[in-house]
Amino acid sequence: MNRKTFLRLATLTLGLGALALAPFAAQAQGQHDGSVARPLRVILIPADGGTEDGTKKDFMPIFAAISAATGLKFDIKVGQSYGAVMEAQCAGAADIAFYGVASYLPTHKKGCANLLALAINNGQSVYYSGIFARIDAGVTSIKDIKGKILALGDLNSTSSFAVPVAMMIESGVNPVRDAKAIQLAGSHANVLKALSEGLVDVGGASFESFEKAVNQKAIDPTKIRVVAKSAPIPYPPLAIHPKVAPEVQAKLRDAFENIHKLPGISKDQIRGYGGSKVDGYTTKVSEQEMADAAKMFDLVTDQVKADILKKAGAR
Repeated sequence: MNRKTFLRLATLTLGLGALALAPFAAQAQGQHDGSVARPLRVILIPADGGTEDGTKKDFMPIFAAISAATGLKFDIKVGQSYGAVMEAQCAGAADIAFYGVASYLPTHKKGCANLLALAINNGQSVYYSGIFARIDAGVTSIKDIKGKILALGDLNSTSSFAVPVAMMIESGVNPVRDAKAIQLAGSHANVLKALSEGLVDVGGASFESFEKAVNQKAIDPTKIRVVAKSAPIPYPPLAIHPKVAPEVQAKLRDAFENIHKLPGISKDQIRGYGGSKVDGYTTKVSEQEMADAAKMFDLVTDQVKADILKKAGAR
């Protein structure tokens, strides 16, 4: 992937959200009940930047086990952007959605989503964002980002945009003013690939995505260093549209809480964000805990986003 191809892909990513929503919006006919005729529509963010089949593969065993245990049917799709998934849920075209805190909170505020379940691992429902740099870029601290080419993921991503940008601002680095250029790569995987191929100097992504890319040999970890690691972030939630029937919601919550006990699914098949193995899922998470997490990226205002978007488009 040369620089010209990367820039073209990044530009396309910015414009695909509205187009990606079209097939979902066409399905907005009231919330479904999980029957064969009206399966629950599950829409996932393209978290790892892989193929649609690859992203779905991480969640298929979970929903297959829940289907077998409850009789509920599911139709699983992957959105082309975080914004497309958010808009699909608010348009009533998604009954269940999977996205990060930075996407969930505004969707919840609009009355389109409530918490359904979070993955849990080693007794915790957290993950981490990071700022990564090429070994040869001369970036060993956040302050070294000044004058460098920076890659970020989707504008609505928690760990490839909101948290990395907040970490920079907290360290006295204004990415709009101080970075030589900003590329919005659209996904964690694209950020890491651009780093690995020398198209950018530094980028933001989740540690789960970094580890997955290393394990899949998509990137060479000897060429990339960790510059900074975030504080714990609440795990990306599965969210349910509030108009899904209460009895259906109750079935789903019980099934997710007991996913590790259901027949037809092995421990290795219980996956979460980025395809990472998790111990199970919990439904015992409060909306307040999610709201409190927003303090991690309070500094990333709408104006900051607009300025970054403008700089990313100034090529």
